[in-house]
Amino acid sequence: MLDHIGNIKEVPAFIEKVKNGDGRLMGFGHRVYKNFDPRATVIKNLANEVFKVTGVDPKLEIALELERIALSDEYFIKRKLYPNVDFYSGLIYKAMGFPMEFFPVLFAIPRTSGWITHWQEMLLDEEQKIARPRQIYLGHDTRDYVPIEKRK
Repeated sequence: MLDHIGNIKEVPAFIEKVKNGDGRLMGFGHRVYKNFDPRATVIKNLANEVFKVTGVDPKLEIALELERIALSDEYFIKRKLYPNVDFYSGLIYKAMGFPMEFFPVLFAIPRTSGWITHWQEMLLDEEQKIARPRQIYLGHDTRDYVPIEKRK
C-alpha cells in the first residue's frame, strides 16, 4: 500500500479513494480490538527503535500521514478503523532486510502459537464432540522440496 501511494503528497488522494470504495486502508481495524489495538502502540515504539539502528525508511513519512489523517477523519473514526499491529510491522521487516515476499509468512509466524493453542483447547475439551474448523486448506497436497541453490 505504501509503495502504491508513493509519497506523502499522494496520501490525501489515496484516503479519498478509500472513502469512495476504491481501495483499502491496510493495517487498520481489528476484529477484536474495536478501539485502538494496544499492540500497535508497542510496535510503533519498537519501529522507532529499529529505525534508530537502520535509518528511517522514507515510507514511514507516508505511514505517519496515513495514521494522522485516519485518526482525525470521521469516516475512519465512525468505522473504528485504528492502526493495528501489522501497520508498522512491514516497515520493521523491510528495515531488517527481509524481502517483501517474506512478509505474509512473517505476519503468520507469531499467530501460529494462537492457532495451535485453539486447536489444543478444542482437542482437550471433553464436551467437544466434533470439530468443524472454519479454515479450509486449498493449497497443494504435496510439493517437492527444491534446495535453495537450485531455485530460480
